Amino acid sequence: MFYLQLIHGEQYTQMAVAQRMRPQTIDAQRGNILDRNYKVLAMSIGADAVYALPESIKDMEGTAQQLAPYFDMSEASLLKLLQSKKSGSVWLARGLSPETTQAIKTLALPGIRIIKRPQRYYPQGSLAAHVLGIAGSDNQGLEGIEYYYESILKGVPGKLATERDASQRHIPGGASEFIQPQSGHDLVLTIDSVIQYVAESHLKEAVLSSKSDRGLVLVMDPNSGQILANAIFPTFDPNNYQEVTTDRRRNVAITDQYEPGSTFKFVTAAASLDLGLAYNSRTFNSGAYWEIGGGRVRNSDGRTNGNITFLESLERSDNIVFAQLAVEMGAERFYPYIREFGFGQRLGVDFPGEVSGTVASPTRSGQLLQWANTGFGQGIAVSPLQLLTAISAVANGGMVMQPQFVKEIRDSQGRLVQAVEPQILGRAISESTAMEVSQLLRSVVVNGNGNRADLPGYYVAGKTGTAEVPKGGAYGEERIASFIGFAPVDDPALAILVVLYNPKVESAYGGVLAAPVFRDIMGESLEYLGIKRRQVDKERSQLVIVPNVSNFSKTEAQVRLDQDNLRWAFEGEGALVADQTPSPGARVPAQTTVTLFFYDPEAQEEVLVPSVLGLSMRDASMKLAEAGLKIRIDGSGIANSQSPKAGTKLPKGATVEVNFKL
Repeated sequence: MFYLQLIHGEQYTQMAVAQRMRPQTIDAQRGNILDRNYKVLAMSIGADAVYALPESIKDMEGTAQQLAPYFDMSEASLLKLLQSKKSGSVWLARGLSPETTQAIKTLALPGIRIIKRPQRYYPQGSLAAHVLGIAGSDNQGLEGIEYYYESILKGVPGKLATERDASQRHIPGGASEFIQPQSGHDLVLTIDSVIQYVAESHLKEAVLSSKSDRGLVLVMDPNSGQILANAIFPTFDPNNYQEVTTDRRRNVAITDQYEPGSTFKFVTAAASLDLGLAYNSRTFNSGAYWEIGGGRVRNSDGRTNGNITFLESLERSDNIVFAQLAVEMGAERFYPYIREFGFGQRLGVDFPGEVSGTVASPTRSGQLLQWANTGFGQGIAVSPLQLLTAISAVANGGMVMQPQFVKEIRDSQGRLVQAVEPQILGRAISESTAMEVSQLLRSVVVNGNGNRADLPGYYVAGKTGTAEVPKGGAYGEERIASFIGFAPVDDPALAILVVLYNPKVESAYGGVLAAPVFRDIMGESLEYLGIKRRQVDKERSQLVIVPNVSNFSKTEAQVRLDQDNLRWAFEGEGALVADQTPSPGARVPAQTTVTLFFYDPEAQEEVLVPSVLGLSMRDASMKLAEAGLKIRIDGSGIANSQSPKAGTKLPKGATVEVNFKL
């Protein structure tokens, strides 16, 4: 007795208390996730859960046999689970339906307990699913914002311990201990549910109509870096996330990289302007191809644009000109601008799995061709988020903003804990250069191949892109069609990127497929934000559409321009019009001067115009290029008519206008 009570008395007392006191963890209430207007996107609700106390179960086999029909497991699996612990408790199922709960209670099985536990619920279904991510059966964040902000959302569990006898009955008058759980904080996202819904709706329609493998839309406030929408289709319902693969749940706007193609040209334009190497009227020569660094650079549609200005090269998305600019800048000057815009590095967005992208090292030798390709967005890998952040820098005057998903952190009572302020990562270009690039991108929409993105009453600036997808060290048939831009150009409120992966329709071009999606999302979002349209509809209706006078004589061209109330100016010697500025189809005020460039057909080699009827844009462009002719595209789809007709003799380098129809 002396040995037990005095020498080891305290030890045995503690052991006895530990046997009688059975602590039970009380889960904390997980914080809610709300959109920027405090609409609930994720919340925790009470749901029944069942657990077992193995040491109190006399008949393991019988218990497993009776419970198995109510759980998604076999009798053998359930029995193994019950036998996995000799003492303590083991969870059997969570999120029980009321019917299942009542049936298990009716069984009144010894050692089987039912309690209320919080379970994650997403009241808006699939809305912003790729942003929110998912929470697991233990109410823990597994993906997305749920995972990244786990420490903020999860709270601190509580504890309840009471004295029980060997049969787990409460001991009357026994000791008890209760520690109150602390609820997790709420997250207020930068996401706007309305803009998110608009983006998801139009994206779904575009992916289905273009037969694309996947599509994404990112919407950002260019002045703060706040992400207002992050839509991906196909999507999923986070309430039933087990029904889709992890690949389907991946937020590719953050975690994946791709070659951006021509949407990257605004970066090359910005760098060359900032360095003083480019200006709107500077002239370049763009032939059928340009040999550089042991390879050839061509325009994607096979066009030969001849002598064109810097402005026209961006409007027509000329690869050769931008390759020439990249080489002229050199890696030692071009590379720092690419880095300053945020490429080749993580931006620090508050989301898991951000990719850094890939930019060639400027110190490696023998990369002249690679840097030429980088000038028009090939051979460089970027994330969609990086590209949108970069164009937002153009929109806001040159500052690269850190993208963010969370706007505020609040406690469970709604009190502000922390406001997440916008962060400036650095300056990419001067304010004056940003304004110049903005006007260039505006001209792409007004006069170039981005015209399908234009919005009456809003001044849109943007750039199209149709990128090839590299596979196995070579470029295959897959394409990525995209459009990136912002509006209004003089006071930007939104920047938007639309990407369609591997569309399987005839005209798989960014200007044809992605630009209209951008237009619809931008228009509806600006109206929702209360940004008024300018009174330009009447003014726009009074603008004159520049006619196509290629291969007209001077007299014919004068008569045609007079009919449209336009002036003219002549450059070069010859009898026929070789090219013109502004380009055909551009909208300009009455009495605008159209500069006509002439050539002498007798002094040049003549070629026969081939027939391109029934061909796609790409095939028609390549066929005319092989014949030494340029193409002027009107419409989209399949070649329906051409002027001049097949068999006509034209001087080499002349332009053939081809009308396309879907």
